[in-house]
Amino acid sequence: MNFLRNMFSKKENTPDSYTYSDFWKWFANNEKNFFSSVKSRENIETEFFDKLAPELNKLGYRYYFLTGMKDEHTAELIFTPDGSIKDIVFVEELVEAAPLLDNWKFVALKPDSNIEQMGIRMGDYEFSKENLFFYPIEHAQYPDEVEIVIVHEQYNEKDKQQIISGVYIFLDNYLGELNSLTTIDHLTVVGRDKAEKELISIAKLKDYLIWREKEFVEGYQGIRHNTENDSYSMFEAKLANGNVLLATINTDILKWDKKASHPWIATMIIKYKPANNGLPSSADYEFLNDIEVEIIGLLHDKDGYINVGRQTADGEKEIYFACKDFRKPSKVFYQIQQKHKHKHEITFDMYKDKYWQSFNRFMQN
Repeated sequence: MNFLRNMFSKKENTPDSYTYSDFWKWFANNEKNFFSSVKSRENIETEFFDKLAPELNKLGYRYYFLTGMKDEHTAELIFTPDGSIKDIVFVEELVEAAPLLDNWKFVALKPDSNIEQMGIRMGDYEFSKENLFFYPIEHAQYPDEVEIVIVHEQYNEKDKQQIISGVYIFLDNYLGELNSLTTIDHLTVVGRDKAEKELISIAKLKDYLIWREKEFVEGYQGIRHNTENDSYSMFEAKLANGNVLLATINTDILKWDKKASHPWIATMIIKYKPANNGLPSSADYEFLNDIEVEIIGLLHDKDGYINVGRQTADGEKEIYFACKDFRKPSKVFYQIQQKHKHKHEITFDMYKDKYWQSFNRFMQN
């Protein structure tokens, strides 16, 4: 594409009844004017971006988009969550619902590219197969972790953030956004002087990640855990401000040797007005418990969604699930957030943690 632009679609207070179908009907009614503005590159801000973004807002999810001409007769519109794991499923659903329109190609997530034909430039720095290398770091304790060190030939500590951003953009375009977000567990960017192992051409990174992912999937395919007979432990602590922290955690599951089969951690945070020692009132306690029961009723351990436990303190209740994938829990958490948004502020997050290290604080000797 020879014209790229991205824009953040910010959530508004809009009717919950606005659907993907409604959005695409609106788009189809305007697509000829949109195509003309993309092809001509004239007034694309006012004639396309400024009209598309508010309409996407009505869907309530977080979207970025990029557009340009794929060829002389086809405009390409790419929707992306711009690094947000929990929003991937909504981007995919939007594109799945898209109509077939002459002169348009709709794409969910940035596709991969031929490294021989790509390069990124940000400010004074270039990012290409000529100046990027990598090497893996292996951990005996965590054999399935995929930790990668990227080496940039012109790395400069002064421009560290700019270079790191450029590397991430390069990987999104080289590997494809989905693979870039889901196949690398930890990424570090350094200069050649800080490299600790033999450097490998960045052109070989894609094949390396495919091999690691294939091994991982084969090793954990179909593994499930029944929590019915698991033991739960209660934790109580006093915080620095004098308030109380209470947690109930499935400590049996924390000892499980197949944690990596459920590598995605979903966390819901529900805010409440603290009553005593930072804990909820009786009414809020009942409401918070009902939400947890609702989630458990939708995400079952037999399907690959394990309720690890909950923590309550300082006006917030956190509910933890370890999941085999990120798509269904993202949808379930979003639906519950929207259902109860007028009662309490609810947020949620989704991240990859193959060995559940974020729960180490609950591990008992």
